[in-house]
Amino acid sequence: MAPAASGAPTRVVVITGASGGIGEALARAAHARGAAVVLAARRAARLTEVAGSLGARTLAVATDVTRRAEVERLAAAAISHFGAVDVWVNNAGRGITRAVLQLSDDDFDEMMRVNVKSALYGMQAILPHFMERGRGQVINVSSMLGRVPFAPQRSAYNAAKHALNALTASLRMDLVEKHPGIRITTVSPPVVATEFGVNALGGGIDSRQFRDAQPVEEVAAVIVEAMEHPSADVYTRPGMREAVAGYFAAADMAAAEAALSATFRTAAARR
Repeated sequence: MAPAASGAPTRVVVITGASGGIGEALARAAHARGAAVVLAARRAARLTEVAGSLGARTLAVATDVTRRAEVERLAAAAISHFGAVDVWVNNAGRGITRAVLQLSDDDFDEMMRVNVKSALYGMQAILPHFMERGRGQVINVSSMLGRVPFAPQRSAYNAAKHALNALTASLRMDLVEKHPGIRITTVSPPVVATEFGVNALGGGIDSRQFRDAQPVEEVAAVIVEAMEHPSADVYTRPGMREAVAGYFAAADMAAAEAALSATFRTAAARR
């Protein structure tokens, strides 16, 4: 699809976590394809800066996605401003650098609030609008670690993304018969060249230093493609789906985990 001419947007897209990283790159990519974009994040000044750089067909709404009332306000603001929402992207998230035996209650709760409950609030806020229109798409940005937990230092983040995947699949099954026009999509990127690592709870390796980290522009392009040609389960690099299938098909899952973890450590060492 070629970028739309100025005028009516091709679609209205709400993106959480849009002040940087994947969210900002996605906002730019979707906007370049003619979409109107609603940018949500806690960093109000940065959010306004991103929106200003895009120009027309943008709306910045400072939002703490861990608070249900603020997510509901975001949905209402997007619908009021543009008249409708076509795609809602739950992208906000945060990592952690803690082994399982080091996790506190607060650590675990924070991972669930930011990575799972925020998406739950988004889905529950926008679905009534989609049901009324008979169409729409929710895209939940997960992680390869939500399929294969090969980085044990991410512990509760891995658990949260697994939970997000199950929640997403459950919603998809809930809607398939009565609301076939509503599409529910999971996107699973690998390590991405963002500030994710340094912003992790407990600190960590800067994800941008990994030689094989995927550029945010590549991830954004895959997500835009998923908007234009919706499917249930999307991976942002070739071979990732096969790696997941191989892991779950392994006769010895512990051996498969050890091999994958070793591969991750090697990639970290040559960053």
